[in-house]
Amino acid sequence: MIVSVKEILEKAKAGGYAVGAFNTTNMETTRAIVEAAKETKSPVVIQITEKTMEYAGGRMLYNIVKNDVEFYAPEVPVAIHLDHGKSFEIVKRAVTIGFNSVMYDGSRKNYEDNVMVTKEVVDFCHEKGIPVQGELGNVPYLFEHKMGAVDWDKYMTDPEQAKDFVEKTGIDTLAVAIGNAHGFFIEREVPDWDRLSKIREIVDVPIVLHGASDWEDGKATEAIKRGVSCFNVDTNTRMAFVNSLSATFKGQSDPGFDIRTILGEAREAVKESVKHKMNLFGSVGRI
Repeated sequence: MIVSVKEILEKAKAGGYAVGAFNTTNMETTRAIVEAAKETKSPVVIQITEKTMEYAGGRMLYNIVKNDVEFYAPEVPVAIHLDHGKSFEIVKRAVTIGFNSVMYDGSRKNYEDNVMVTKEVVDFCHEKGIPVQGELGNVPYLFEHKMGAVDWDKYMTDPEQAKDFVEKTGIDTLAVAIGNAHGFFIEREVPDWDRLSKIREIVDVPIVLHGASDWEDGKATEAIKRGVSCFNVDTNTRMAFVNSLSATFKGQSDPGFDIRTILGEAREAVKESVKHKMNLFGSVGRI
């Protein structure tokens, strides 16, 4: 069943566990995420980015996710979320399509502009009953910065500013930066745990961590303990998909031409990756 991301994450926050927010790009990835959630009895957030909307068609992919959930997993709480909306226009487009949760990412703007536009997005979305995620701090991408020494203090979320940001904008969830990074950008050697604890102490909304594909074992557990209610996962599932395809074509002289078999194996690889994350985050059996 399609439910509000706010409902899913408020329950996670109260229950001391986290929920995975997994990006989808096609039917196979969507099926993998939904099947994993159904098999593990886990609530889940399924995310679509602006680039994916351009690639697959926003209405097309939204309805693939919606139909998959409603037809094959009606007992699973699923939110359909716009990930990293960089403009008011893409937020409006997602809302028109039917997304029941959006992220407006103004983290690259100066603080005042981030507050201003995020507040406008919140006012627009809340009139329609749609929760909004905002981001404060900078979770770097590899294409934005050179590898090497990084002055992480310039990128991480200021706790007091986070409190002000939440109060002024009215956002429902907050994405923070504590040394985490997107994709293959090298993260801070040790996340700033004290910073995360301080944010949790003075900010009441659920906290989201982007760039969390490689947060395993003790690292994820510590983040949850200190207040993270949602981990965004994209690179991990992409690699599972691509590695499966690579193994198929490298391991056989004639892999055949039945794309259902080839993509079906990739789908299973993604499903196992998602199930692993759901166990790690503690969302298994939370339906």
